[in-house]
Amino acid sequence: MQLTNAEWTETEEDIAKKAFETAYNREISHLIDSVKHKAISLEEIEDMWHLHDFLSAKRHEVDGKYDYRLPMLVFVFAGLVKDGWLSLSELEGLTSDKIAKISALARM
Repeated sequence: MQLTNAEWTETEEDIAKKAFETAYNREISHLIDSVKHKAISLEEIEDMWHLHDFLSAKRHEVDGKYDYRLPMLVFVFAGLVKDGWLSLSELEGLTSDKIAKISALARM
């Protein structure tokens, strides 16, 4: 089900780039707020190590999730919709076939 670069119009690529950046910025903003809250709550060295572990895990998760290769975007967008970082309406302008695939994968 991978899509090749040729299967994305220039308009769709613009829509995809904006949606990708929107979701990324939302998630990063949420993560920063979460880290600030955790940092304020630090009381013991173990709390600091837990924060370190949390950050390491989140870095791995975010780096793996945000893959902006056109053939992978249907899967990336499905995950972002499923996780609540993106809505299907923010993908308006993509072909109905792409939206249907993203929607179906997001429900899995």
